[in-house]
Formats: sequence, C-alpha cells, structure tokens
Amino acid sequence: MKQPGETRITSERPVAQAFGAMPTGRPGDVAVFPYLVYIEFLAALLFSIVLLVWSLTVDAPLLQEANPGVTENPAKAPWYFVGLQELLVYFDPWIAGVMIPTLIIVGLMAIPYLDTSTNAVGRYTIRERRLVISHFGFGFALWWILIFIGQFLRGPNWHIYWPWQDWSMVKSAEATLWDFPWWVGLPALIAYFGGPLFLAQKRWPWLLERLGMTRYVGAVTLALLFYGVPIKMLLRLLFNVKYVLVTQWFNV
Repeated sequence: MKQPGETRITSERPVAQAFGAMPTGRPGDVAVFPYLVYIEFLAALLFSIVLLVWSLTVDAPLLQEANPGVTENPAKAPWYFVGLQELLVYFDPWIAGVMIPTLIIVGLMAIPYLDTSTNAVGRYTIRERRLVISHFGFGFALWWILIFIGQFLRGPNWHIYWPWQDWSMVKSAEATLWDFPWWVGLPALIAYFGGPLFLAQKRWPWLLERLGMTRYVGAVTLALLFYGVPIKMLLRLLFNVKYVLVTQWFNV
C-alpha cells in the first residue's frame, strides 16, 4: 500500500531495478531507461512509418530532362545544401564551403569540454540553462533561415525575389558592392574579437574563474565566430558591404 508522502519515484523503483536502472531519488526524476528511451523509440517508429507511407504515396518532383547547352537559372543545390550555397553570397568559397562547416562540427564537438557546468544535468529544462539553450537555438534557427532564403527567395541570377514578385521579370544588376579599406577593416576585426574577451571577463568574472583561461578563450572565440555570420549577412543585405577586410591572401 502506498504510504502518505510516497512519491512516484518510490512506486516505480522496482520497475527501474528490474531494468537495471535506478531513479536519482529527486522528486519528479525518473531513469532515462526505460522511461525516456521507450518514448523516443516510439516517436522514432511513428515518424518512420509516416515517412514510409509518404514516400510510397507521393511522387518526388522531377524537373525536365537536363540540357547541357542551357544552364538552369537559378541553379540550386538540394534543399539540405542550399544553406551552404546561400553562404557563398556573403563569404569567399573556402570560408563558406570549408571553414564554416568545419567550425560548426568542431564547435559542437567542443561543447562538452567547454561547458563544464553540472547545472540541470540529466534534466530537460530551459529555465535553468536559458543562456546556453538560447545560443544553440539561435544557431539552429539561423541554419533554417539560410535554407529558407536560398530555397524560396533566391531567383534568377541569385537575386532576392519576394513571394509576390514574378521570376520572369529579371532584376537588374545588384547594387554596387563596396569593401572596407584595410585601415578600417583590420581594426574592426581586432576590436570585434579582442573587445568581447575583455568585456566578458569584466561583466561575468565568474566565467573565467569557472572555465579557466584556455576554455574561456575557446568558448568566447567560438561564440564570436558564430555571431560573425549573421553580422556579415546583415552588412551585405542592408549596406551592400562585400568584404570587411581584403588582403592578397584572403578576404573576410
């Protein structure tokens, strides 16, 4: 018989013991296995069935047969790569196609080594990790924004066409782009990457104490590289800025 004050944890403890997993004992907490794993398995199974039925009942859209004498305009990558194609508008090819994807992979791999906080470990909560979850959510949304722009808004000659504009009306050449002179671009980049390292230390001194110098510099640098992408996009879209810094070796 359930005693007064007995929680859901204690009543489910024998079930968890049978599966070799024990709840933590904190009110409201249960073991990942079998409770969460079963839910995730059922969700994956449901989505697999939906995708299977969808693929069997809906034909994949096919374009007309390719003509080697006529180049499609605009020529777009598959939707899952069109975000990278959109990045080519704002960065040099080696930055958009190599450096940024590499930094995304390395940055995701580095998260467990940079974020040493044990706050809310094992719990799915936004309230206790609002800052880091908001950063990750913004990056995830940015990737879908790039896909949306490239897939639905880019028309002939890779100009932006709003949904109500006709693609048959080819737009004129893009407005003249301009670059920052090196004596403006170089100090701007130094200030962008150097200033926040100092300001974050003053604003959140506990961050440096908790992470240590190496992890602190790595975390702040990755964050600055990440936010540099939307900043460069806004400079291009709003002010027609092509490059912040132009050198004989690379352009940023």
